[in-house]
Amino acid sequence: MLQGKMMGCKLLLVLTLWAMSTDAFRKGAQMKKCHLSKYKSLPPQELETFKNVKDRFEDIMLLSDRKCNTKIFHRNWEVKELSVHDRVILVKEQLHLIIDVLENIRDPNLSKPLGRPLEILRHIREDLKSCTRHQPDNHQRSGRLTSWLQQFHAAKKMETPGCLEASVVLNLFRLLNEDLKCAAYMESCT
Repeated sequence: MLQGKMMGCKLLLVLTLWAMSTDAFRKGAQMKKCHLSKYKSLPPQELETFKNVKDRFEDIMLLSDRKCNTKIFHRNWEVKELSVHDRVILVKEQLHLIIDVLENIRDPNLSKPLGRPLEILRHIREDLKSCTRHQPDNHQRSGRLTSWLQQFHAAKKMETPGCLEASVVLNLFRLLNEDLKCAAYMESCT
């Protein structure tokens, strides 16, 4: 009788382990989690790198006849008004454009110092992608975000390459110091 109970316990243990392994670790399941807290405050030396690029770009713009009145990144609401999931989507979408534009800058006075900033931005983008993969299946984007994304994608198609560069470079600090920081603070963003 004791042997029968032992066999039953072993069978129960095997079935429990099998159920846990097939349910909890499905094939293709993402094992990475969303960890944005490291972006609550970027190191000063990293921010200095971005500032140097912005300053160099502003110097180049002063010497050019480029006239831009771009509103690609303009919003009449604050990021903290969005849900945590929508904040991550907002930053990720902006980052896609920013990286794409910065990777294609042809001016060697700007493209050379962009190495480290692009490396940082690509790393942030990968972390954001990981976060969006972990959003609940039933997450619905807010009307505010959906509307803004439509305007954002339409505006970037109509912009000249030079003004697109200007808009991206001049909005980098806002993205890093406001939007990304708010996404990193999750619910406690105020």
